[in-house]
Amino acid sequence: MISMIAAVGKNRELGKNNDLIWSLSEDKKFFRSTTLSHTVVMGRKTFESLGGLLPKRRHVVLTSNKSFHADGVDVVHGVSDVTDEFAASEEECFIIGGGEIYTLFLPYAERIYLTEIDDVCPDAEVFFPEFDKSRYSKKLISEIEENGIHAEIKLYTRI
Repeated sequence: MISMIAAVGKNRELGKNNDLIWSLSEDKKFFRSTTLSHTVVMGRKTFESLGGLLPKRRHVVLTSNKSFHADGVDVVHGVSDVTDEFAASEEECFIIGGGEIYTLFLPYAERIYLTEIDDVCPDAEVFFPEFDKSRYSKKLISEIEENGIHAEIKLYTRI
């Protein structure tokens, strides 16, 4: 099963300067506990922004750069390399960014774990793709109030 996990602002903002815009500790804990022991799929820039491997996860980097290599990482060069393995699998695989990678995998995502932050970033450079929320059931997982910022963690499941 292919799932996505992200934190977005009111205008679907994801990042700027190759980094996340918001850093909410409760959101980080949710990300960690949700993706632990699963495969995480990301683009090369997202991988490089991590500063290292996330513990206890299989890392897959999707890149067009044929010479890219990193220790502890499975490198793939096409969406089908991931969908062929996970689309019909019971194992949950998480797409973790960046913006282009979310767009590529949106048609395959059965679940979208979305932390919706009640804030805006006018100079954001990367955005989560628009999706038709009417094609998903929505479940509120939790609410966060941190540093004067309100957020809701929601699970969208394809109907």
